[in-house]
Amino acid sequence: MNHQDNLPRIFQANIDRLFQRVIQPGLDALPIHPELQFGEAESLDEFLDRAATQVDNYTANEAAKAYSLIIDGLFERQLRIWGRALHVPTTSKRRGREPFLEYLELCAKTDDVELRSDLRDNFKEMFLVANVYRHGDGTSATELKEFAPRLWVYAPSRYVDLLPLNPEESEQLLLQPADVIRYASSCARFWGYADKLPMAMR
Repeated sequence: MNHQDNLPRIFQANIDRLFQRVIQPGLDALPIHPELQFGEAESLDEFLDRAATQVDNYTANEAAKAYSLIIDGLFERQLRIWGRALHVPTTSKRRGREPFLEYLELCAKTDDVELRSDLRDNFKEMFLVANVYRHGDGTSATELKEFAPRLWVYAPSRYVDLLPLNPEESEQLLLQPADVIRYASSCARFWGYADKLPMAMR
């Protein structure tokens, strides 16, 4: 057994622990209201309650994007450790600067891991979401809008951007807890497929 044979199982366990102990409790702790109320409030208390629900949904969306960035960062780091252990050849002149999705394909091919189309799509979406959360408007935001338009359905009845009026379209990216769960599950499943040891969790 080679050293790198243990890596997928360790990576899968690390993702699962982070999700179970930190991310899932964090998501569960944030209230999300299915419909925000507008119009003239009958009292100051009603107005403040409505404002609080807007803040709740905004905060939950920020948390979902932040957790997606954390998962993406962890998975990218794991992938590069695995790739170096496998001696994956790259075209990049600077180690660690290989394009993520391209490097993912190379690693999977090197270790004969089937990169299913649903996983590939989830990884691409997760990677773009992480970039948009980091950098705001730019090429990743444009690509994500084309690749996953459902994440850009801006309905004030569900979500209100609390920033002062601005032209940043990236502020209207709307993520749900289910999206975060899907990203984490995809990472765990990938490492399960890459696990060549007995009793792998796929």
